[in-house]
Amino acid sequence: MAEPPERDPFPEFRLDSDAGATFVLESKGKWWHAGFHLTTAIVGPTILTLPYAFRGLGWGLGFLCLTVLGCVTFYSYYLMSKVLEHCEKAGRRHIRFRELAADVLGSGWMFYFVIFIQTAINTGVGIGAILLAGECLKIMYENLSPNGSLKLYEFIEMVTVVMIVLSQLPSFHSLRHINFASLLLCLGYTFLMVGACINAGLSKNAPPRDYSLEPSGSSRVFSAFTSISIIAAIFGNGILPEIQATLAPPATGKMVKGLLMCYTVAFLTFYSAAVSGYWVFGNNSNSNILKSLMPDEGPSLAPTIVLGLAVVFVLLQLLAIGLLSFSDYKTGLFTSCV
Repeated sequence: MAEPPERDPFPEFRLDSDAGATFVLESKGKWWHAGFHLTTAIVGPTILTLPYAFRGLGWGLGFLCLTVLGCVTFYSYYLMSKVLEHCEKAGRRHIRFRELAADVLGSGWMFYFVIFIQTAINTGVGIGAILLAGECLKIMYENLSPNGSLKLYEFIEMVTVVMIVLSQLPSFHSLRHINFASLLLCLGYTFLMVGACINAGLSKNAPPRDYSLEPSGSSRVFSAFTSISIIAAIFGNGILPEIQATLAPPATGKMVKGLLMCYTVAFLTFYSAAVSGYWVFGNNSNSNILKSLMPDEGPSLAPTIVLGLAVVFVLLQLLAIGLLSFSDYKTGLFTSCV
């Protein structure tokens, strides 16, 4: 005898006019799927700038800021998860930041304010991911074909086409395999860079180490605020309402487990990248560990195969991050105006 179809726990969100809700609400995810999504949204190639952030703060303040901002963002995501669970139990399931903000703050204008902020963030992340991915392709191309005729804009066009194709996936939940691969990729290029930095620091060509801060007080303050902003931006945008909406109901406790998975990966990657890069290059740290390991003058400080693999891993994860950003943009853009 055929089993009756499974009842949709949130039929009010299955509106033909709300393609954004339809995209998000394939609510079949497990807690580890939420962990994959969160890790892709938060842990990205920006961690390769952490040694540069430490350059403006030094060891003590660098560790302090990284730890405090990590605790603050984790706690804010935890509180948001609990608020979403509370609203769900009361029969109001929110799948977007703006709906949650309007409900909690009780202000009509807050709905449109959050639309503006979230759209700006997603647009910036999407464009940034495409540009960085195009630059990674160009680096690979120049190493394979130094006299090649292709320009940066052509690689950007290639990445954009790939993004458009991948963004046709039917639901947010269908990204779980891509985001699991993204988690492995961020661990891969981080530990490749950590190994390369340790090797460079122990080699005979190791750069001189100087951990002193800027000599003048004004320059030191400016560098400190720049470093703090870099660390704050590294923790990214967790798009937690959209991710929590993909969890199979009841979602109670599942998002917290996903957050713990995400921040475990963040702890391993953030601290290892910051410590190894700043230990080797000190106040000569470049804005990207890759650039520090490939100086304009002198030999490369890491094997070519290691740097090549790292660039490939960064490129592939940027595609996943861009896809996640486009998916969140799709969720917010195609929504019913009621």
